[in-house]
Amino acid sequence: MARHITASCRLCRREGVKLFLKGTKCTADKCAFDKRQYAPGQHGQMRKRKSTDYAIQLREKQKAKRIYGVLERQFENYFHKAEKARGATGEVLLQLLERRLDNVIFRAAFSGSRAQARQLVGHKFVKVNGRRVNIPSYLVKAGDEVEIAAKEAQAKAIKENAKILEDRGTPDWLEASSEKLAVKIKRLPMKSDIGMEIEESLIVELYSK
Repeated sequence: MARHITASCRLCRREGVKLFLKGTKCTADKCAFDKRQYAPGQHGQMRKRKSTDYAIQLREKQKAKRIYGVLERQFENYFHKAEKARGATGEVLLQLLERRLDNVIFRAAFSGSRAQARQLVGHKFVKVNGRRVNIPSYLVKAGDEVEIAAKEAQAKAIKENAKILEDRGTPDWLEASSEKLAVKIKRLPMKSDIGMEIEESLIVELYSK
């Protein structure tokens, strides 16, 4: 399974916004973004020049990629799939990203970050409709039931973590139970369910060139 190996906090600083890639650390006093709100590298603190339209579009695409933890080819495949689907391409793209199994685990507050959720899926701790699924990019559908099916000690640790994360809330398209470590997909997500500002129109413009 391909993964990013760059320091997560550098990605937030590069995009100029918190991407919440490190779980609870992002809301703690140790958050690197809060301490250094400028781009990483030796030129990070230099005065910014006015960005071109291309640069703005590229940064928006990079931000979306990094939020969901997907690589370039994966993201491009999602875009082409969204192009062929009914509806506005940008909104369908965001819907596809939200429907990823690792994102569902994260959004249900069963993990502190999407990277941690990917680990749970990759280690075969997750079932979808009673069947074990170890593919983080698996796309859930309306009516699907997802559950964490780990051993007793592991399940206990996940439940304790889920109680800590309860304050984060769960989006309306999911119905989650931290006690049962289960979540039901009530409907497909909409743009308003994302919870982060992503200008999908800029991404569409970038790929349309």
